[in-house]
Amino acid sequence: MNMELSRRAFMRGAGAGLAGTAMGALGFGDIEAAHASSIRAYKLLGTTETRNTCTYCSVACGIITYAKGDLAKGEKATIIHIEGDVDHPTNRGTLCPKGAALLDYVHSETRLTQPKVRKPGSDRFETVSWDYALDRIARLMKDDRDRNLVEKNNDGVTVNRWTTTGFLAASATTNETAWLTYKVVRSAGMVVFDNQARV
Repeated sequence: MNMELSRRAFMRGAGAGLAGTAMGALGFGDIEAAHASSIRAYKLLGTTETRNTCTYCSVACGIITYAKGDLAKGEKATIIHIEGDVDHPTNRGTLCPKGAALLDYVHSETRLTQPKVRKPGSDRFETVSWDYALDRIARLMKDDRDRNLVEKNNDGVTVNRWTTTGFLAASATTNETAWLTYKVVRSAGMVVFDNQARV
């Protein structure tokens, strides 16, 4: 086989060979493998995405929480990332500094996760069950309403006012939840009723 090689082709081939040899000698031969091994897997891969509302102020920004762990397999799900929800009409994905630090709040060791009660005469709080806490609140409210409900005013007009207990509603709720809360509170006769949005 007869192959003709021009001086230009020879110089081009020799130059490419020299460049490749120089790069290999300078340590660039394994750069591609090193680069590929340094790329970590996408951290949200295999997570469960849940939309929620930020727990802080009355703006009620939308957030997305990402949890790892399959509950169907008996694993404990742990929140590993929280970000603003770009589809939420209130914040369009943005979060204030407090909202951006929600992950620290979720995993804080001092975060209260169970109801506690300090009984009369005690100097410490005791952990109680949710059933106990809700039953206790309902019992105290019922007793107070029975004692203090004003059924008629001085003119004999039926008013059904309960002025000794107040209610502070959550501000980061949907319109439907707010409407139901208002109906329950007013139907019980409570006059002192406010929303956290004004606080």
